[in-house]
Amino acid sequence: MDKKEMIESLARRAYEVDGFNGTWLYAENGKIVSKGAVGWLDPAGTQPVREDSIFQLASVTKQFTASAVMLARRMGLLQLEDEITKYFPELEAYKGVTLRHLLSHIGGVPDYFDDADWFINLWKEEKRVPGNSEIVRFLCETKLEPYFKPGEKYEYSNTGYNLLAETVEKVSGVPFEEFLRRNIFEPAGMSSTRCCHIRRDGVPFGNYAVATVYEDDRFVSDMDSEDDRVVAAFDGLNGDDYVYTNIFDMFKWDRALREETVLTREEQQMMYSPAVLNGGEPYEDADGDGYGFGWSVIDDAKFGRIVCHSGGMPGVHTWFARTVDADRVLVILCNREELDARAHDRFYTGLQDIALDKEPKPIITIEDIAIPNPDQSKWESYCGKYEHPEDDDFIIDEVFLKDGELYANAIDDDGDGFTFRLYPIGENEFGRKGGMLKLQFGDGCLMFDDITCKKL
Repeated sequence: MDKKEMIESLARRAYEVDGFNGTWLYAENGKIVSKGAVGWLDPAGTQPVREDSIFQLASVTKQFTASAVMLARRMGLLQLEDEITKYFPELEAYKGVTLRHLLSHIGGVPDYFDDADWFINLWKEEKRVPGNSEIVRFLCETKLEPYFKPGEKYEYSNTGYNLLAETVEKVSGVPFEEFLRRNIFEPAGMSSTRCCHIRRDGVPFGNYAVATVYEDDRFVSDMDSEDDRVVAAFDGLNGDDYVYTNIFDMFKWDRALREETVLTREEQQMMYSPAVLNGGEPYEDADGDGYGFGWSVIDDAKFGRIVCHSGGMPGVHTWFARTVDADRVLVILCNREELDARAHDRFYTGLQDIALDKEPKPIITIEDIAIPNPDQSKWESYCGKYEHPEDDDFIIDEVFLKDGELYANAIDDDGDGFTFRLYPIGENEFGRKGGMLKLQFGDGCLMFDDITCKKL
């Protein structure tokens, strides 16, 4: 199979149908098979993305935080079994939670998104971006209860990684950003990479791919969007996000790991080992995958151990995967919200398939699968208000006809309303362009995500 042509063909097609905007790199045995860039750096579409453009990594950052913890351990500054209360005694509500628990998201420490208003209000009222040192204050003032007892189960927590970054800073006496630069980025030769806070301090590089969202029928930067309060309020945090880099430096990171430039093989093996819960069983998600220290862990029958991580923020989608045994690496960096979710999904999964010697599925859009000239005789009966399911983060409020097409008004998990078109994809079944959601109409009801809502 011609992997280079396959990847580049998928990238071109995904860009053409608003499914991808950014850069990618795929390498085998230390040699780049395919790399490239499509799309725009800026919302206005005046500056093309370059292969060396700098992107926000979002949660792909967590592997660097976990690496910093391992290096601090090697320096004798901390132990993985240390409880977080050793460093922050005021966090007595989380007594028993160790650094090891935090690294694998099994500590039960609540995610700061559970009370995002605390950061947003601080930003709005005091006109400043809160720093990572305030994560401890956040936990004390909100009095958020632990999700569960330490080691009992798995639940992803960005806050845990903020605490890890704060711990490294405290025991080393060096700002976390500086610790990463000195001990990871410089030894690995990652000259274009840094941990920084561009919404607070400004953009330190001229080739930055601006995080871009689609709003009110146009592309705008994340800072000019309705979600600007979230983007700005969290920008001072460390550990869970806010490393910026490009595809070439991520390739250097892969080589540094393989050559043990930063972390020893034994340290990496610890990081790639799935978390073990209190009952003695390794944690596995619905797909049978585990989570180590800052890495999702997959065991493939053909290629052996694969470690990977995704990242996402408004306008940002990233992916980094390494086949540890087979010496393959895939980097995908995206800075623009996709308009067609199916095209976006097919591009990402297609590149992952190619990396595992599988034939990728073609890029498709909602228009490709929509039924042409559908029977619209029942459409008017679908229109009207629908009951709101309890404790759900996505609500269909109303269905209506407009210009001969079916539309829905919905409410997201932030309570914000938005409208989207419903495309017929089956008998009484509809899909939307901006997501993978499928809706099916029944007798006086609407069904989606195993939820049934009665028509009012």
